[in-house]
Amino acid sequence: MSTAPVQPVTWDEPKAPERAAPVRDRYFDLLRALALFRVVLYHLMGWAWLPLVFPSMGVMFALAGNLMARSLGSRPALTVVRGRMRRLLPPLWLLGAIGVTGMVAQGWSPNDEGHPGWWWLHLTYWILPLSDPPYAEGLSGVAGILSEDWAVDLAGPLWYIRAYLWFVLLSPFLLKALRALPWATLVSPIVLAAAFEFGYLTLPGERFPSALTDFSTFGACWILGLAHQEGLLRRIPGYIVPSVAPVIACLGLWYALAHGFETGHDLDAIPFAQSLWSFATVMLLLHISPSWSEWPSRLRRWARPITLLNSRAVTIYLWHNTCILVAATLWDHLWSVDTLSENAPGLLESPWPVLVFVWILIGGCVVAFGWAEDLAAKRRPQLWPDGARRKRTRKH
Repeated sequence: MSTAPVQPVTWDEPKAPERAAPVRDRYFDLLRALALFRVVLYHLMGWAWLPLVFPSMGVMFALAGNLMARSLGSRPALTVVRGRMRRLLPPLWLLGAIGVTGMVAQGWSPNDEGHPGWWWLHLTYWILPLSDPPYAEGLSGVAGILSEDWAVDLAGPLWYIRAYLWFVLLSPFLLKALRALPWATLVSPIVLAAAFEFGYLTLPGERFPSALTDFSTFGACWILGLAHQEGLLRRIPGYIVPSVAPVIACLGLWYALAHGFETGHDLDAIPFAQSLWSFATVMLLLHISPSWSEWPSRLRRWARPITLLNSRAVTIYLWHNTCILVAATLWDHLWSVDTLSENAPGLLESPWPVLVFVWILIGGCVVAFGWAEDLAAKRRPQLWPDGARRKRTRKH
């Protein structure tokens, strides 16, 4: 009787679980898209109530702080800081290469800032914006497309890049402080804003006080983003934030109204009020935080434009002021068309067609310059990253 050879028993080595791709929080994507849209709308319309309804800059800083804390929780701090700088700076360099070249072509030179050596040194802020990058003032228009003093509008959004860079550099230290002294760290920027506002501290120097003002105004929002990722806000009883945040917001609004907000209609001109209002609003938005991993059915129709705004957030922010200037300049030329000026003055005075034109120009900037964000993130460049291609790939 023959028997078949007994096969040795083997045990398969357990396979290491594949590392899942990070899940996007669609609620945060929605907030970022709304913030960008509100920034463009405000800079075109100038409506004073828009920053009160939705304080875009505080929201954007909070979302960036949340992402920074998520990265710092799993990777070395130096690697995270270097990665954030790599994503932030190339779109700025592209803007600077075009903008500075245009300024120089119109006569801007080292002699315009006193000592030529300082001009060249100051120019390095277009590479690493630890302070405000320089720009030429009083330039003439460009071929009827850009109106006079266009460099001022080009450089207008750069304060955000400067503030973002400083927050990135400080984040490892802020996160350690938050873990050690959570509440003191969270309110420290507002305390600093109050100290500046009431004269207990004065801003030192000439070149870096703006960075201190940015931290005192929006630092609490960035730290709120860190705290949300760390789970600090979830440890607060549910009734605390809805009870306290409106009181802080009302205090900020009261202070703004008592210090000229109705006259100047600019909350940014009152940093202490801005810090309170933004802090309270961001606290409420993070408290709600439904954490959508997929789009709710009522928002799916907006998924592609929201994805596009998130994929090209830096490009849109850097170029939107210039797009507004170009759109307004070209629209003003229509007044020279007698048929339109005589028969449709209401159309020419309306800002809504200009808003549509602005977004068409922003779309052109996304196509022309958005690739810099892909290269900065080490992705394959795409002309129009609205998620449609990824969705088709998933289906296949």
